[in-house]
Amino acid sequence: MSKGLLGALGIGAVLALVLAAYLFFGFPEQTRNLGALSGDPVRGEYISKLAGCVACHTDPKAADGFLAGGLPIETPFGIFVGPNITPDTETGIGNWSLDDFAGAVINGRSPNGSHYYPVFPYASYGGMADQDLVDLWAYLQTVPARNTARKSNQLSFPFNVRLLMAPWKTLFLNSEPWSPNPDKSDDWNRGAYIVNALGHCGECHTPRGAFGNALNSRKLSGSLTGPGGEKVPSITAEDLTKAGWTTSLMAIGLKIGITPTGDFLGGSMGEVLSDSTSHYTDEDLAAVASYLFNE
Repeated sequence: MSKGLLGALGIGAVLALVLAAYLFFGFPEQTRNLGALSGDPVRGEYISKLAGCVACHTDPKAADGFLAGGLPIETPFGIFVGPNITPDTETGIGNWSLDDFAGAVINGRSPNGSHYYPVFPYASYGGMADQDLVDLWAYLQTVPARNTARKSNQLSFPFNVRLLMAPWKTLFLNSEPWSPNPDKSDDWNRGAYIVNALGHCGECHTPRGAFGNALNSRKLSGSLTGPGGEKVPSITAEDLTKAGWTTSLMAIGLKIGITPTGDFLGGSMGEVLSDSTSHYTDEDLAAVASYLFNE
């Protein structure tokens, strides 16, 4: 083998190692300084409604199941089960610190450093405001602790390899706090924050690529890969208008579930309505509608 070929192979090997190091160690992470903030558990309970925590972390068929582990969520990559997030020290998050909690919610990392799968919507929650994080944490300390072991995810190879979430984050995760648009109204900005961060609407309503990455160039335009293979509709302003929605009807629909045709929202959106949007304040419902129709 010639020296030139050996040299080229050597350069190729080095480049491959550099690329691998970048993919596995270059993933973005945020650092938040939360120690000076005091949490309000009452406000944190409302944040939990905005963030939709109940739907994924509660099995309604289980006795004493509130936030103690959710129903299986079917996806194209396998079945995921939301974990116990009560303060139980054995099966929940009772041994976590505020920083552990923040790292999980905004960076998708467990206290032991392993990566969470993006079915946990940290790609959206990464925009959460510091005070909302602290208030949510304060609220979770007040819910009854339940000793409920987590049901295992059912994933086939290679999706069961958590380490692969590192290159996924490097390639697809935009991790930074949400910031308001100074050219928009306070109402619009509040709606944008709820839709894009706390409410994580795009996690279901934005189509995804082959690697489960959100196709943000088609943001909120609907998806064929919703929970359980459910078709999720577009909620862009254009398509909402075509379907007969207005800002006032949208606010009503998110509150009580009625559509412009007099039907009722069902499927997974029915769960979102029951556990989340029906609890929004009128001001937040109006803000969400304002954003959706002026996005």
